[in-house]
Amino acid sequence: MSIEHIVQEKYGLVATKGLSSEHEGVRAVAEAFGYSADQLASIPAEANMGLSCGNPTAFASLKPGETVVDLGSGGGLDVFLAAAKVGPTGKAIGIDMTDEMLALANANAAKAGLSNVEFHKATIDKMPLPDASVDCVISNCVINLAPDKPAVFREIARVLKPGGRLAVSDIALKQPLPPEIGNDLMAYVGCIAGAIPLAAYRAGLIAAGFGAVEVIDSGADLNAYAKVENQAGCCSPGMSESLPMVSCCSDDLHGRIKELLSRYNVNDYAASVKVYAIKPNN
Repeated sequence: MSIEHIVQEKYGLVATKGLSSEHEGVRAVAEAFGYSADQLASIPAEANMGLSCGNPTAFASLKPGETVVDLGSGGGLDVFLAAAKVGPTGKAIGIDMTDEMLALANANAAKAGLSNVEFHKATIDKMPLPDASVDCVISNCVINLAPDKPAVFREIARVLKPGGRLAVSDIALKQPLPPEIGNDLMAYVGCIAGAIPLAAYRAGLIAAGFGAVEVIDSGADLNAYAKVENQAGCCSPGMSESLPMVSCCSDDLHGRIKELLSRYNVNDYAASVKVYAIKPNN
């Protein structure tokens, strides 16, 4: 089974776990990564499953009337927050490859009564959107899961209008993971699985034609993921075929994460980053 299919399968399981902001640990993870209590209260509780590593809507500078796309939109958390910012004359679009997540997001949208949101099934390197049709692309702890990040960066550049911008929360490596951690921590704490070094992230965006590229360590504590019982925060398999494909959505995930994070400080090796870039006008 391919990496993509395994990620799809694992996130499908997450969507059926019933996680929401009503769970103290799930809410604590979201707040640890920059969501306010008011923001979480303004959207359906089921849109938040504790999968974030930042809050891209906080620094995307979204304006009324804009079109914004969220890569890996999950239950719709950032789509709904973006929809409030772009207003009825704007549009918030979610892209996700997992049927269960899309079903949950559409149910949440119906519950919220939102008319300026839509969701599409697709991978983030092949979006069903026209060239130069989007003002802003956001994403939250998803690009690190993509096996072909340069293709994702090129696709973002394609759909953005000239002068459009990228505002992403993600995970990047500060230093290489030791092998004894990599084969375990990367498999269980999926946020790190496909992460690339901060410098490589910046270089990849520049190679895709972006300017004004910023990749900034947010300083958020990645150990926050240990707060949620039975949740698959940024759950993914290892992004190398050589890594063990461990079911990170198993019921003992919380205990396993707590065990790993008690032995290793993931903040020594990886960072929650704010990524910003602009597509040139020419």
